[in-house]
Amino acid sequence: MDKNNFRTLIKKKLAEMDEATYFKYSAAIHKQLFTLKIWEEANTIAVTISNEREVNTTAIIEKAWKAKKRIVVPKCDPSTKTMEFREITSFDQLERVFFGLLEPKVQETEKVSPNEIDLMIVPGICYDRRGFRIGYGGGYFDRYLTQYHNHTLSIAFSCQIVESVPSERHDIPVTTIITEHGAVN
Repeated sequence: MDKNNFRTLIKKKLAEMDEATYFKYSAAIHKQLFTLKIWEEANTIAVTISNEREVNTTAIIEKAWKAKKRIVVPKCDPSTKTMEFREITSFDQLERVFFGLLEPKVQETEKVSPNEIDLMIVPGICYDRRGFRIGYGGGYFDRYLTQYHNHTLSIAFSCQIVESVPSERHDIPVTTIITEHGAVN
């Protein structure tokens, strides 16, 4: 299967997940994430604002703020297909942009360099056990990961794990994937 077929298949599986299961599985993933040593030790955590049926990240952000951790979220530039991370201290510092995504308001947030980020929670549509992923097709994270060298992990529902995703020489796998059933790799 090619990447677009994987995207279509997994989006369909996610759309079929009922609300109760979605919140139950998200909570199970959060619980496991919060017990990881890399979570405990991280001071600055990069995470996207969840959209549609992605694992809910609101609770992750709130838990980090309560623990006095810095949360940084991506701000994409569609004209250059690049992104930067900006620190948010409130959900009020977000605005809706293309595709209905929530991103930081530039005038209210500070840019954070890659070497300041201790842990990056990398989004994707599907993953294999080696840590390779299929994203949403823009390549923003693939490009950013070439300049980021600290811990990476992904959070995903078990239905997003497949046997093997197409990967290329330049693809950078995540170190760990956490599902509602535990760590995958």
